[in-house]
Amino acid sequence: MSGIIKSNMKNEIKKSIISLKDESYKNFHSKLCPGTTNILGVRVPVLRNYAKELIKNYQVEDLLKNIDNEYYEEIMLKGLLIGLNKSNDLNKTINYIKDFIPLINNWAICDTFCAGLKITKKNKKEMREFILNYKNSKKEFELRFMIVMILDYYIEEAYLEDNFKIFSRINQKDYYVEMALAWAISICLIKYYDQTLTLLDKYKFSDFVYNKSLQKACESYRISNKKKLKLKSMKR
Repeated sequence: MSGIIKSNMKNEIKKSIISLKDESYKNFHSKLCPGTTNILGVRVPVLRNYAKELIKNYQVEDLLKNIDNEYYEEIMLKGLLIGLNKSNDLNKTINYIKDFIPLINNWAICDTFCAGLKITKKNKKEMREFILNYKNSKKEFELRFMIVMILDYYIEEAYLEDNFKIFSRINQKDYYVEMALAWAISICLIKYYDQTLTLLDKYKFSDFVYNKSLQKACESYRISNKKKLKLKSMKR
């Protein structure tokens, strides 16, 4: 079904989301997202299944216009719908992403949204050009969006040094920016250990990002104990 959604669909979607809430999950997830006070408590797999049902019957554009931003889950639903969109029109999808990014106000919505943007795999060049538009942003979750997109889709040898150049020029001290940087660098260590050690010497990072990167890499089962001992000895 396409075209304009009936006028009460906005309320119907809201009611459906509320009906899916789990109070125990709300209490658990709220602790993981400090400062986010509008969580209902709908698990992501449940919300994703609901998004799949919606997209079978309505156009993404119509859905995005008819979902509120009152609840955390409504914003999450919009992000899931953008990721599920099967349109071959990359420019239209990028416009959906642009409109969504200002709605991101916590790490969970950011990271779930990025993970769902599988369209990136088929449009690596165009999507990288797009996400790098945010490299000079001063906004915490615009920067986190860019970093997590790199983490999800561009931790490859061909991009490795360019990624480090970009990461090293980020001066924002926001917690979720620095944690994303540490997470990304730790994945680089896991996948390209020797090259990443060289790049860590070449490019400068705050003590927090540097040490957290080493810590997160050491938590991985994909790094040998010998390498972990080396990383632990490098702590500042």
